[in-house]
Amino acid sequence: MIMPVAEETRRPIKDGHKDKQGIEATMNVAVRSHATAKQASEHFDVLIVGAGISGIGSAYHIQKQLPGTSYVILETQETFGGTWSTHRYPGIRSDSDLHTFGYSFKPWVGPPIATAEEILSYMKEVIDENDIAKHIRYKHKINSASWSSEQNLWTIDAVTTDTGEPRTFTANFLWMCQGYYRHSEGYTPEWKGMDRFKGRIVHPQTWPDDIDLTNKKVVVIGSGATAATLVPNITDKCAHVTMLQRSPTYFRLGRNAIEIAEELRRLQVDEAWIHEIVRRKILFEQDAFTKLCVSKPEQVKKELIGQISAVLGPDYDVETHFTPKYRPWRQRIAFVPDADLFKGIASGKASVVTDEIECFVENGIQLKSGKLLEADVIVTATGFNLAALGDIAFEIDGKPLAFGDTVTYRGMMFTGVPNMVWVFGYFRASWTLRVDLVADFVCRLLGHMKAKGAKKVEVKLRPEDHNMPILPWIDPENFNPGYMMRNMNLLPKRGDKPEWQHSQDYWTEKDEIPKTDLDDKAFVYS
Repeated sequence: MIMPVAEETRRPIKDGHKDKQGIEATMNVAVRSHATAKQASEHFDVLIVGAGISGIGSAYHIQKQLPGTSYVILETQETFGGTWSTHRYPGIRSDSDLHTFGYSFKPWVGPPIATAEEILSYMKEVIDENDIAKHIRYKHKINSASWSSEQNLWTIDAVTTDTGEPRTFTANFLWMCQGYYRHSEGYTPEWKGMDRFKGRIVHPQTWPDDIDLTNKKVVVIGSGATAATLVPNITDKCAHVTMLQRSPTYFRLGRNAIEIAEELRRLQVDEAWIHEIVRRKILFEQDAFTKLCVSKPEQVKKELIGQISAVLGPDYDVETHFTPKYRPWRQRIAFVPDADLFKGIASGKASVVTDEIECFVENGIQLKSGKLLEADVIVTATGFNLAALGDIAFEIDGKPLAFGDTVTYRGMMFTGVPNMVWVFGYFRASWTLRVDLVADFVCRLLGHMKAKGAKKVEVKLRPEDHNMPILPWIDPENFNPGYMMRNMNLLPKRGDKPEWQHSQDYWTEKDEIPKTDLDDKAFVYS
């Protein structure tokens, strides 16, 4: 899946203005708190947080598998789509194929790498075809979620973002589908001299509507999927675009088409069949590629870099700019459709500089090598800020929840957190594959609770688990992107047993999760 400070360098607010704002904010909080006390809450069997790709998929499954279950989706934004709605930088597209990033139940009929507009259109069809819209409450920002063991209920306090009115909901079960990063702002490091730069600094995650790049010198800081998408989509407008990276990353190149899908369509095979056949083919090939990255990393490295050399030519310094120091798949590998990034570099409209930033200056960026990169606009495609629980204040029986102190059960449930499941997708396969897996698990769990007459379920370490090593959420030797390494303390811990970790291995989980014994001692019902 794709991913993501301010649109301009910020200026300090005058003290008087700041004080006035603070007083007004305090008064507004007091008014809202008083209103909340008087307001009746709405109750649902299940409350889904987020109307992005995870939330909409989860809603579909709960309707199909547990008809009659009441549910609501609370979404902070004014529309559905999550990433595909909030991110508006030029050329935004998936870096996973839509045959697997799309849902298992809804055939994808377009090119495998899709634009945000195409993905939103696909999601709208899912919403319309399944009458999901009536369950979504837009512009509802959740401030807190509190679990009561006495009532076996979650109480969710929210506020409408347009009017500031408080809203209170109760739910038997909480389904966290809000994603894993903060939508309101991206991650931008603090570089010396940023306030001296006379041009404009923007982050792709908060791309301004009024920016004009025509004939501008643009520097894009970063080398991930966002930079690789943005650069080829602005080169024709700009005087020149420079992708500035501290170190190289891996890319895969290929046609934005699946040959077998094209052939099956020529044979007029039903789209549902095509969807399933292509999904299976892609997943088989991804599994083989992932295993090859582990068993023969040098071979994979040679093949990936060889693709780039073929586009850029024998004289290009691929060793410096496109030969990473880490082995393939320790960070996500972005797919570059039709080699558009590298064609832009080969044409001379774009260039790559591998160096470190010394400081910002009035007319650009001074590099540690001594070189000056002139710029009218600097784009910080430097990642995003992890927000493990959507910046929601959680309490369990009156005590604040320290999410980082819990231990995860298969990356879905957490010790000491009753009646809640979290959707966290895959890095090496499409995010949505896990949406379907987790949804099937949740529906089975809710059905099992009903059959047992249980109102509460939580996971606990079993007696045989108490001497188990407790480790960080993910092994940095296995996967180590910057946004994870910066914020690992926010994430739950894992054990060294398969059931107490999120393995990131779809090809194992697709068999293991459906076979989960819901009466295992790890599940405690009451």
